[in-house]
Amino acid sequence: MIPKLPLHSPRWLDLHGVAVEEVEKVLGAMASTGATDTGDEWKAAWRCVADGLLQQETVFDGAYAVLPHLVEVAAAQSPALFVDLWVDMGLMVTAEGGAPVPADLEEGFRAALRPAEQAAVRSFLAADSPATDCAYLALSCVALAGHHMGRTLWWFLVPEERHLQLVCPGCDIDTEIPEFFVDPLRPPFQAPGLPDPAHVRQGEHPWGEVAAALREAALGEGWEPFLRVARAVAAAGVPPETPGQAVLCLVAAMVAVKGTPEWAGREWARKLMLLTGCFRCPNCERTWTIADCLADAPGGAHPQDHAGQAWTIADWSATAVASAAAGRADAAVTGLRRDGSALLAADGTSRGRVTVFADSAPGSREGVNSLAVVSRSGGPTLVAGAGDRGVVWLWDMADGRLRHDPLPGHPDPVRSMTALPLPEGHILLASGGDTGTIALWDPITGRPVREPAGNWLGAVSGMCIATVPDGRTLLVTATSRGAVRLRDPSTGESVGRLNPYGRPIESIAAVRIAPGHTLIAASDRQGDVHMWDPAVDDPWEPGAAVPLSKRALEELRHRVAAVAAVPLRDRTLLATGDRNGVVMLWDPATGAPIGDGLPPDGPGSSLTAMAVTTLPGRGTVLLTGSKQGRSLRVWEPETGTGQHIDLDVAVTCLAAAGSEVIVGHDCGVFGLSLTM
Repeated sequence: MIPKLPLHSPRWLDLHGVAVEEVEKVLGAMASTGATDTGDEWKAAWRCVADGLLQQETVFDGAYAVLPHLVEVAAAQSPALFVDLWVDMGLMVTAEGGAPVPADLEEGFRAALRPAEQAAVRSFLAADSPATDCAYLALSCVALAGHHMGRTLWWFLVPEERHLQLVCPGCDIDTEIPEFFVDPLRPPFQAPGLPDPAHVRQGEHPWGEVAAALREAALGEGWEPFLRVARAVAAAGVPPETPGQAVLCLVAAMVAVKGTPEWAGREWARKLMLLTGCFRCPNCERTWTIADCLADAPGGAHPQDHAGQAWTIADWSATAVASAAAGRADAAVTGLRRDGSALLAADGTSRGRVTVFADSAPGSREGVNSLAVVSRSGGPTLVAGAGDRGVVWLWDMADGRLRHDPLPGHPDPVRSMTALPLPEGHILLASGGDTGTIALWDPITGRPVREPAGNWLGAVSGMCIATVPDGRTLLVTATSRGAVRLRDPSTGESVGRLNPYGRPIESIAAVRIAPGHTLIAASDRQGDVHMWDPAVDDPWEPGAAVPLSKRALEELRHRVAAVAAVPLRDRTLLATGDRNGVVMLWDPATGAPIGDGLPPDGPGSSLTAMAVTTLPGRGTVLLTGSKQGRSLRVWEPETGTGQHIDLDVAVTCLAAAGSEVIVGHDCGVFGLSLTM
């Protein structure tokens, strides 16, 4: 039964227009959600009410009247349904602008904190949340338990942030550490001491199951002492006397075991664990725990005696960044490096060969912007490449020699290329330029089939091949002005269009969903992903296209820079890569993410290229390249194994066929013979 609000005590009714009817609407929606154990319709109704209770760090009296009623309904429901409510409640009870609880509301509000804490902890144990949301939920549990470290909810930084602002408790001087939030493989300092065993929370508390859930392997080698501290804090029930360092260990450990994907939870937890260290103030030269520089301890912060373990601004950045670089490859990833014409393992043994493709002109060492593999039955496999000169080169993949003189004719830099199969086994090469030029070439003769011709649709940022159920094979071109066209492969003329919203396109790929039927996936300049069905005449009609889960994209903060099709044994998935190097896999039939994906690369290794190939006798591998990081990653989605290859060039584009990987870079092209 939904409790009625106390209409005879309307103290809060005039605060920012929050009405009884609005709150009762929230209660009704929550009860409905609990009855079906599904749905999140209550969130919109709650957001309207919450905006009137908490504004710009100010909590209004209405919160203390409304929250007990919400807790009464939500605490009785399935644990995982109301994660957002417990996070918001944690924010409200710790907000800096929170006014004293009015006397006539204090008893009911204080009584509601205990079931809220119970429900929030149950919610944490039941739900696998995105790593950042999991951190908010863990801190909310701590806040509802009454510990002062819950106030860190208010300043909490998202994972993309790298700096930290500290306030010295002794002299009140602000210090910013610009490169604080890195992801070290091992801790750069000692774990805090175990909490005082005399400080055990009296009475029943919900934290015992949390203590049991904290696995020592969750953070990796070297972090076990920190997890022991976290487990001790949870077993004691998070009493208010527990040092802030120890409670932050608990919060980080909770994120490690429940944050999703698993790699994201582990990475963000290790970043949070850095907050359990000590810091030496450059002004007063005293050493404090970082926790005390974030939130004052109940009895006041005290300088630390172990000054030798404290970090200064300079040695923190240097040590942490070095640790992050050392930890870039985890246990499932092998590190390799290019050395001239060989790939070498860490011990110096050879792991493959490197074939440097011939210069377009001796000594020119010109970079390329795009690559394509032209493979035909009974003939050599060719590699096409082009760059800013508007000239197309064709090499033999086997030895890297030029097969033809350069193919001139583009009046603009070439931005994209694709191989274009035709009936009866013929194959063409399509190229697109920076001012909208589109050309078709015969790679066997090296002659143009369609002379390069420009248009007003913008730079041709991507090309791919689509097949539709009526038997046609179409060339798909996408531009920086958002024009996505279906074209006759023999003439290049437009026969249809996609992308009705006209968002500028950065990357495009064809994803097979059935024999003779592909969907088109594209990422736009804002990092959003679009799915279209080229078999549908009306571009506004979705056909067989299913959009990717918006919620999953938002939870992961996944702003997509590149897309690629990933053919597996039983189906084809869509891969999306963001600038940080995170790669996610998606089921095009449902729009849902598949697996945990590939974690981000090391700092400064933003993704600039992506390709897919199938290794003979093995399976599909996905390749990502970094221009800034001068590196290549090779990942086998079905096993999770991979390689990180340090190169001596800035990667601009990638192509592959079988075990041969072609790397386009700022000074030319080379091939790698890939082994896993």
